[in-house]
Amino acid sequence: MLLASVAAGAQAQTAQARPGESATMNDATNVIAVDHTGFAVSSLDEAIRFWTEALGFTLERQAEMGGDFLHQVTGVDDPSVKTAIVRAPNGYVVELLQYSKGRQNGAVPDSAGAIGAAHLALTVKDIHAAMARVEAAGWKAKGSPLPIAGGPRKGTLVTYVSGPDHITIELMQPPAR
Repeated sequence: MLLASVAAGAQAQTAQARPGESATMNDATNVIAVDHTGFAVSSLDEAIRFWTEALGFTLERQAEMGGDFLHQVTGVDDPSVKTAIVRAPNGYVVELLQYSKGRQNGAVPDSAGAIGAAHLALTVKDIHAAMARVEAAGWKAKGSPLPIAGGPRKGTLVTYVSGPDHITIELMQPPAR
């Protein structure tokens, strides 16, 4: 199983002020934690296969929902959605959503540098093994693993891989200590 966990700090249990920020500013935002990350996908089955087989997440549950409630929450016209919850080995949750009119709503660009493109960073024990597993499952690396040259993550190997619907995952292998 590919041991993956969300990059440092993504699952803080309490909001803490950054150096130079006041506690009052954090209190005003009312954010206390990151709960999950969601991705709209064109095929729920293919997305589940990517997240479980290629990345080693566990499928927790699947459901369907729709109607006025979903419209009011998401703003999506006439929504009907199939969902799946997958969980990383460290417990972080990713929600996969296949909307009935998904392709009509648009698609994410292939370029990780496009405006609005996002990625999820996963910490791995062995970046080369992780890339091999992703490629064996039928997806591809977008680049080659390279070490970060400086700063607090100096020596961390990083690369991007692309899953279904051009969802970008950054793999990060911390330096040996």
